[in-house]
Amino acid sequence: MTTAVIQEKTTQSILADLLKARFPLLYIQTFEEDRILSVIRSVGANAQLVKRPRNVLTWRLTSGMENELSQKVPDTVAPIKALDYIESYDDAGIFVLQDFHIYFGGQGKLPDFQVIRKLRDMVSKLKCSPNPKSIIFTSPTLVLPYDLQKDVTIVDFHLPSLQEIKSVLDEMIAVNEQSGRIQIDLSSIEKEQLVNAALGLTLSEAENAFARAMVEDGRLSVDDVDVILREKEQIIKKTGILEFITSDLVMEDVGGLENLKRWLHKRNKSWLDSASKYGLDAPKGVLITGVPGCGKSLISKAISSMWHLPLLRFDISKIFSGIVGSSEENMREAIRTAEALAPAILWIDEIEKGFSGMSTGGDSGTSARVFGQFLTWMQEKKSAVFVIATANNIQALPPEMMRKGRFDEIFFVDLPTMRERAEILKVHMDKRLLHPDVIGTFQRDESTLEHLARMTEGFVGAEIEHLVISAMFEAYSEERSITLADFERAIENTVPLSVTQAEQILAIREWANVRAITATPREDRAEYAERPAVNGSTIPSAGGDDLRSTRGGRAIDF
Repeated sequence: MTTAVIQEKTTQSILADLLKARFPLLYIQTFEEDRILSVIRSVGANAQLVKRPRNVLTWRLTSGMENELSQKVPDTVAPIKALDYIESYDDAGIFVLQDFHIYFGGQGKLPDFQVIRKLRDMVSKLKCSPNPKSIIFTSPTLVLPYDLQKDVTIVDFHLPSLQEIKSVLDEMIAVNEQSGRIQIDLSSIEKEQLVNAALGLTLSEAENAFARAMVEDGRLSVDDVDVILREKEQIIKKTGILEFITSDLVMEDVGGLENLKRWLHKRNKSWLDSASKYGLDAPKGVLITGVPGCGKSLISKAISSMWHLPLLRFDISKIFSGIVGSSEENMREAIRTAEALAPAILWIDEIEKGFSGMSTGGDSGTSARVFGQFLTWMQEKKSAVFVIATANNIQALPPEMMRKGRFDEIFFVDLPTMRERAEILKVHMDKRLLHPDVIGTFQRDESTLEHLARMTEGFVGAEIEHLVISAMFEAYSEERSITLADFERAIENTVPLSVTQAEQILAIREWANVRAITATPREDRAEYAERPAVNGSTIPSAGGDDLRSTRGGRAIDF
């Protein structure tokens, strides 16, 4: 299928200016040879852009020079012969050399110094030629020898825009509607979601993704966003820095944290054009801190399914390497990849560990420079990359990380309230208590959940999940149905984190009291009362007992 290409206006205007100014050597890094050739030919043929139209000739390693009619120019396969032909060409022309970067070195290979010398000799001749002539190198990678750095101008060529991808989708829909083979079930908003999901792909990749979505079930709908995201996963696998996270978690799998959930729900789809009428920009991100095991990582994964966006896990440790200068380049590559896949979610788990040790100076300032790169990007980014960072030890983060403009909000996740514990218990019971032989006479009603929620005062979400698993093993080992006593026994045998790390939890709450917003809504916090201690121990709860006066998080409801 042939797709109509809508030219990149910014690239067109920049390219036209450089050609009119007689820039002799230009370099465009791109995988999309057909698309960039279409743009160059459009510029070369437009007298309004370049004043004087120019012929566009292409050179490939396998075929040599070809004119606009795809006619081969004899004896131009060798690079020096091709450059001789350009030098002797007596008409206005743009010469696109598509495989020439192999003569520039890179990947441990020495450059071809004869080719480089020839190009340097040609620079002044191209500038002074009576007929305007320019050479454009196109390559998937940027390989530029030091000798040519002052003579070559690099031109950015971005991935396809929203409108370009929409044009491809519209054309595919029109073709399939005529044939009647594919059912199209898309509203205008859903089509926009599908197109947004394909941002970051080349036109060829986007077309392949749409075609795959159509043939899988014979229809095209907003549910096919997941098919597009699977295509994006290939891009992530090739970088090695970011990790594409595939999760079947949904927001209903996260018990409690309704304040944070409402905040996220209100910002769903805010990266679409429909939000622009309200003057809204895409949200920057959130920093979630709090007690370990209370669902920070869980809700990070669930956002992906709620927003239908790819989830990219960013492991800061992969950025740093032993080669001087490579850490900074790795950070730039990670940022470029995330922006190419926008709209997307960038998840940084335990961010305080990734940027630790910056003040020691033991790495000649590499950590500080990489951290500075990340902060600058966070402050100035325009792309729809939502950053969700989690931290257990928030005090280990430098203060500039928490400055306004980096994150939209800082949320504090405390020990779950009684209502939240009941929800967490229900989530994990519903996930595992499926077989009637296992359920037996056990009743998963509100009174049972409330009873167990009262007993688990001071438990974090991870501990509640573990006690459900422990109770299931108790029944499994005796090959019988589950009973309430199994859960009660598992609770009695668990010493919660709020007991073993009471001092650390107190410190986190004191920090968050004026600096963060609580992820738990006001109505859940208000229901607390004094609860009996478990196993005779005093358990600091989220709303009562030892830490009542130092509960962290500002009481703001969304």
